[in-house]
Amino acid sequence: MGKNNQTVLKKVNDQLVDLSAPEPPGARVESLSIHAPEVFHALNHSGAHLLAQAVTELFDDVQYGIGPAVEKGFYYDFLTPRPFTPEDLGQIKKRMKHIVKQNIRIERQIWSRDEAIRYFQEQRQDLKVELIREKVESDTLSVYRQAGFVDLCKGPHVPSTGYLKNFDIMSVAASYWKGDEASHSMQRIYGIVFPTAEGLTEHMRILKEAQKRDHRKLGTQLDLFSIQEDIGSGLVIWHPKGSIIRHEIEKFWKERHIRNGYDFIYSPHIAKHDLWKQSGHAEFYSDFMYNPIDLDNLEYQLKPMNCPFHIMAYKTGNRSYRDLPLRWAELGTVYRYERSGVLHGLLRVRGFTQDDAHIFCTPQQLEEEIQALLDFSVSLLEVFGFSSFEIFVSTRPEKYVGEIDDWELATRSLVNALENRELEYRMDEGEGVFYGPKIDIKIRDSIKRSWQLTTIQIDFNLPRRFGLKYIDPSGDCRQPIMIHRALLGSIERFIGILIENYAGFFPLWLAPVQTIVLPIADRNMTYAEKVNRRLREHLIRTRLDVRSEGLGKKIRDAEIEKIPYIIIIGDEEEKKQSISYRIHQQGDRGSVDIDQFITGVKSLIKNKDLKYEL
Repeated sequence: MGKNNQTVLKKVNDQLVDLSAPEPPGARVESLSIHAPEVFHALNHSGAHLLAQAVTELFDDVQYGIGPAVEKGFYYDFLTPRPFTPEDLGQIKKRMKHIVKQNIRIERQIWSRDEAIRYFQEQRQDLKVELIREKVESDTLSVYRQAGFVDLCKGPHVPSTGYLKNFDIMSVAASYWKGDEASHSMQRIYGIVFPTAEGLTEHMRILKEAQKRDHRKLGTQLDLFSIQEDIGSGLVIWHPKGSIIRHEIEKFWKERHIRNGYDFIYSPHIAKHDLWKQSGHAEFYSDFMYNPIDLDNLEYQLKPMNCPFHIMAYKTGNRSYRDLPLRWAELGTVYRYERSGVLHGLLRVRGFTQDDAHIFCTPQQLEEEIQALLDFSVSLLEVFGFSSFEIFVSTRPEKYVGEIDDWELATRSLVNALENRELEYRMDEGEGVFYGPKIDIKIRDSIKRSWQLTTIQIDFNLPRRFGLKYIDPSGDCRQPIMIHRALLGSIERFIGILIENYAGFFPLWLAPVQTIVLPIADRNMTYAEKVNRRLREHLIRTRLDVRSEGLGKKIRDAEIEKIPYIIIIGDEEEKKQSISYRIHQQGDRGSVDIDQFITGVKSLIKNKDLKYEL
């Protein structure tokens, strides 16, 4: 971090509003000693209030709902008579800049609950009144005032609006009040604030680059997949080219699992509803499950998870400690109801295939299995070019099942495995799932965005619910430990991430079309067909361009299609029984013997190289 950035961060850090001190209204705030991520949070929390003040000053009859700071900035939800337009966003941004220049002091005040209700009723802010009545149980609450704008908030905030000059607002989208589709339809405006101008500039550069890499746009341009309303929202059709990418990933996935001691399972897409009652999904996960199907007077359920089927397979035999660990993997397609407002291309869908696996082991085997999973995950992701990771250990939440001793054993095993592998990690206290602690691994893509991929979760709940047992060396029945794990997440989402990471230009082993053969003239067609046939014989995915277009047009089209190798066949190549070729975005590489070219291409494919030079 540069000296200028450090100065700005320290300045903000030293002057943040501390909500923990019991201060009277309007009192001068104490300093709050925190780190840069919390500075970013406070800046963006204040940015949300800046946005809400600008909107309420510009538009009548607008109610401001909820405006939190989030990982990538902030947003605010507004109830408006009409949707915001691009022109509205321009006005809002201009007013926000004006408020920043005024450098208005941001004051924390303590109001009584009744006083707050009266104030927001007078302001015709019914949503705020609703929040107070639902969420505030104490007699007092904190609000923040900046000039004539007041908002409910716990903070913290920066001292004044002058700290918020490095902001931008990016987009507006529809949302629902408190996420309820039956409630008010809201307008959600997204924005971000940085401590420095350099940070904002870099962020806007990444946003611009991300727009060019949008997997939905590239998926259409490259003819990889489609999601059609006539079929259903969030349901993906893989076109032939996208199917090749998916096939290669799944083939590689299976090969690696065999090497790592896994067996494969195939499970049905539906099961009796009673199975999901026993697993607890019907109770705890019903909001994401489709309605049961009535078959032969019995209720059947589309599966949202694969794990109950793996458990039922475990129960088909008597298990000894000598049988464990059992590592069972499945590319299992599941179906989950996601609200239409959160669906997003391949990244958020309603039907998707998990790279799922479950490991049944003894407590003594747990730590070793976690270490093996970490090695497996890192090695798998590195093949795709992901070498930068953030790792989080999520611990016991307030509401949990199981014994404290089991939780401590599981958490200690996760931490020990990471430390034995000398992997840096951060503790995410209280953020584990109710049935056990977990490890999450986030990767950084080529434009420094973070994506959640690998999850390793330890489960005490399902083995207990289903009465799983194994016989220990003493002949006693014991309950095995179950590990849920996904390394890539869902195949759909992972391919969406890859499209954006590679900007549609896939490594050679994944490219749907690896070479295209372009004859310069009709008289070169016979030799071009021979070259194309030779490539196919060596299982290289190739295509012959037989159109009557000029060579320049054919090359441009092949570049748009992002085909790695463009092979040129003319009189000289035919005479020498050779080829000339170009690499996508890298230009001509000259003439080469066809056998030499094939040998080089096959080597790159076999080794799954990320480079294209032969």
